[in-house]
Amino acid sequence: METAAAFSNDATIAGRGLLRDTANGGHLSRYPHLTVPSSFLPPNTKQLRNQLRFTSGNTPTSHGTVNARAVELDSPLSVPSETVDLDWDNLGFGLVHTDYMYTMKCSLGEGFTKGELAPFGNIEINPSAGVLNYGQGLFEGLKAYRKEDGNVLLFRPEENAKRMIAGAERMCMPSPSVDQFMQAVKATVLANERWIPPPGKGSLYIRPLLMGSGSVLGLAPAPEYTFLVYVSPVGNYFKEGLAPINLVVETEMHRATPGGTGGVKTIGNYAAVLKAQGAAKAKGYSDVLYLDSTHKKYLEEVSSCNIFVVKGNTISTPDIKGTILPGITRKSIIDVARDQGFEVFEKPVTVDELLDADEVFCTGTAVVVSPVGSITYLGKRVTYGSNGVGPVSQQLYSGLTRLQMGLADDKMGWIVELK
Repeated sequence: METAAAFSNDATIAGRGLLRDTANGGHLSRYPHLTVPSSFLPPNTKQLRNQLRFTSGNTPTSHGTVNARAVELDSPLSVPSETVDLDWDNLGFGLVHTDYMYTMKCSLGEGFTKGELAPFGNIEINPSAGVLNYGQGLFEGLKAYRKEDGNVLLFRPEENAKRMIAGAERMCMPSPSVDQFMQAVKATVLANERWIPPPGKGSLYIRPLLMGSGSVLGLAPAPEYTFLVYVSPVGNYFKEGLAPINLVVETEMHRATPGGTGGVKTIGNYAAVLKAQGAAKAKGYSDVLYLDSTHKKYLEEVSSCNIFVVKGNTISTPDIKGTILPGITRKSIIDVARDQGFEVFEKPVTVDELLDADEVFCTGTAVVVSPVGSITYLGKRVTYGSNGVGPVSQQLYSGLTRLQMGLADDKMGWIVELK
């Protein structure tokens, strides 16, 4: 059900699209569910008109109600007008402090109902928080791109929202609805619009977090949860850029086990790979490729990427069976490859198939498509191609990035325009 946005007489206009709520400490607000203290706003700002639409509805889950009340925000809150002084040609993949982050809280058994933008910075959390003591946390990763005409694009954000909901169910947490997730991401991106790199220079990486922020001593779901979104401009994830990376197959340590949490984007999955990854990088490798923990001969994934093996016109990737993260870039590459005439199979892929491949590449939000130049397995190194980017990797990379950056026709319906 849609209802009109209404403000009380206590609210006074503070700029186009912004209201100052005199009954609420002088907060600047565009709607009752998103407030920003006026003292947070930087001195030289621009105000942009926005459009609001309120929706309501509740969806029950086993860990609380997903409250679908959301607000569409088609342009940002007041944001600094100063130009960002960054070397866009040498961004790399590291944290850059931006202007705003978004937070929203709820109690266990209830739904998320109120979110707000605040200046990016440290958060306060109790030492006994569920996320700190028992690892009750999830995160997502997606990107925003700037077009030549100034428009801002998101790539398949609904898929991230759905994956967070599925992960939250596994981790016994309430989750924002798809609408709430989408509006939080949109609001955060537009509030930090000046940090989006110029076309072709990178992207704005978006990191939604969901964590058990409430205090808990005994092993149990936390009583309170925080959903948070922050952003950072980024360049290439691997220092090689779109150049071959070198992987080593890990035969002793494993990323995930059957029945565990390898198929959801929980924070503990990533801490578990740091030891093997660090040892590999110390030996000059780019990253680690993990095998299944049962037979130790089937490929699973790289530390934070899915893996693909090319043989002739056939592309194979390990099937999703609970130990492998269902990557959104993975899913997109499968569709793009099939659209380009490749045969794509999701199936168990053996080490022998890997070593016999014509070409190997990884996919992920951060890396997009990363060609593999060599694989080392039990001390034996196998190289692919002539140490250059393979033709299939290049073709798929170009096809997907052109879609993401708005340079190709979006016949898949994957792009969300923010302006």
